Amino acid sequence: EVALVWRPPPGLLAGLPNLRAVLSLGAGVDALLADPTLPAVPLCRMVDPSLTRSMSEYALALALFYHRRLDLYEEQQRQARWEMEMPRPAASTTVGVMGLGELGADAARTLAAHGFRVHGWSRGRKAIDGVTSFAGRGELGSFLEALDIVICLLPLTPETENILDADLFARLPAGACLVHLARGAHLVERDLLDAVERGHLRGAVIDVFREEPLPADHPFWRHPRIRVTPHTASYSLPETGAEVVADNIRRLREGRPLRHVVRRERGY
Repeated sequence: EVALVWRPPPGLLAGLPNLRAVLSLGAGVDALLADPTLPAVPLCRMVDPSLTRSMSEYALALALFYHRRLDLYEEQQRQARWEMEMPRPAASTTVGVMGLGELGADAARTLAAHGFRVHGWSRGRKAIDGVTSFAGRGELGSFLEALDIVICLLPLTPETENILDADLFARLPAGACLVHLARGAHLVERDLLDAVERGHLRGAVIDVFREEPLPADHPFWRHPRIRVTPHTASYSLPETGAEVVADNIRRLREGRPLRHVVRRERGY
């Protein structure tokens, strides 16, 4: 009656005639929704406090990495050059979070609590303490134009695929940095390389890729201003993830509404 899945082969779930619900082990469900035979039963995302917390930690760590100019000091170390820059307060740095769902909203709150000036962009306007909200394609340019660091936590949908492209990078101020923690298909990799090599973007940290593991000959591995991490930004602890799953199974058996049900027309 219940399928607990992570990227099942297309068509597998269609062969389960008694299926009443599909519970994803991941926060993103784009791979499931790409299956044209996916049964018309409730599909639930994994929304786990440990996963949310670890994502916010990673986003904060990388915002601090660029804010405190650790990339600059890495470069100076390679050159054996001792040169200090005066630290600036977090409030002098504007961090933009693309996507204000469960993960993005928590990351935005965490960044704001640390003192960063935080902007958020999403499909609809959101009210989050300490975060200036921008909504829809019409406000994307206004969102981007003031950012020092942009963090992508968008869901992958037909509307957001390839959104991190040359046009978006051109709208960012010169010297901005990208932190990409969402899905590989959001990013046009060649456009990022061009923007970094031309010096328009100061650098990027990429945790998700179109092909994983990232091939050994991929140019990201060797680029001095692009940092690669192996899809490790967030994770669910077994004990907390199991409770999320168990709660929805109890709800299904008791006839109560399931939690974190995906709106298929939106893709999340």
